[in-house]
Amino acid sequence: MILSDYAKGVITSATIRFVQAHVRPHTLVALDPKPRLDLSFQGVDLLTPNRAEALQLAGLHGVPAGAFPAAEVARRIQERHQPKMLVVTLGSDGMLVCRDGKSGRSILTAAREVFDVSGAGDTVIAVLTAALAAGASLEDAAALANLAAGVVVGKIGTATATAEEILRQIE
Repeated sequence: MILSDYAKGVITSATIRFVQAHVRPHTLVALDPKPRLDLSFQGVDLLTPNRAEALQLAGLHGVPAGAFPAAEVARRIQERHQPKMLVVTLGSDGMLVCRDGKSGRSILTAAREVFDVSGAGDTVIAVLTAALAAGASLEDAAALANLAAGVVVGKIGTATATAEEILRQIE
């Protein structure tokens, strides 16, 4: 189950709790958060914020554009929201994969030439969720999602990545 609404108010704290309480056992609940003051959640299976959203979720405001404080962000998000898995998308800096509040593996970006980042975050959460649901490890799912996002941002406008395009990236 993927929850995302671009901070339009459809996904509320109550919606997240309802979904968590009513999904079938072993159903993965993934959230692409758009932090708002009134949004409170804990314990989703997968959380996929971008850099700015991760800093906001961690309560780290005014962090300079330089180095991303990965360990601090992972620790604070774990304390506040307790996701089982956290994947922070970092644009041209790739992805940070975290589990249990510990920053883990960094995955370098797969983009060759960026034309449009529209839909990259949606691609990441969709591929991550599908790969995890199929039994992939978090690290393998993130690597696959990174390749798919690289395909998408290499196209003009909101685009998709086909299985064939992702396989070509692997080759």
